[in-house]
Amino acid sequence: MKKVGLIMGSDSDLPVVEKAVEQLKKLEIPYEAHIYSAHRTPEETRAFALKAEENGFGVLIAFAGKAAHLAGSIAAASILPVIGVPVKSSTLDGLDALLSTVQMPSGIPVATVAIDGAANAAILAAQILATEDGELRERLRNQRMEASKNVLKKDSELNI
Repeated sequence: MKKVGLIMGSDSDLPVVEKAVEQLKKLEIPYEAHIYSAHRTPEETRAFALKAEENGFGVLIAFAGKAAHLAGSIAAASILPVIGVPVKSSTLDGLDALLSTVQMPSGIPVATVAIDGAANAAILAAQILATEDGELRERLRNQRMEASKNVLKKDSELNI
């Protein structure tokens, strides 16, 4: 199975990244996490993205706040699917990161999830990988069925 790359712009993004790690572990998907900055380590970021496919990655998830150009810089250097996770910062509550991540030029797409939407980013990465992995598809189906059962259980216990 191909790996998922988790690239954060700063170690301050780690609490958000951990939510993606939790989902990837549940789904038994291998991953690697790295800290690369689009602005402070542009050469290293580009080198990682250029070699990602060769190094066994199938999907890359980029986490960044504020200017949030990390996902775009990675997408510019790789043909692998890139998912951007805008990270909430203290300045504009993550709106700046959301707009920086979602507004990509034509030809360089970045799939973007909600602000701090790390769990959904990991699930989307799993769905992409599952197009070629039947066992992973089944784990995703089971996870959905379990979520449905949990909601229905809460419904049956509702007493207001």
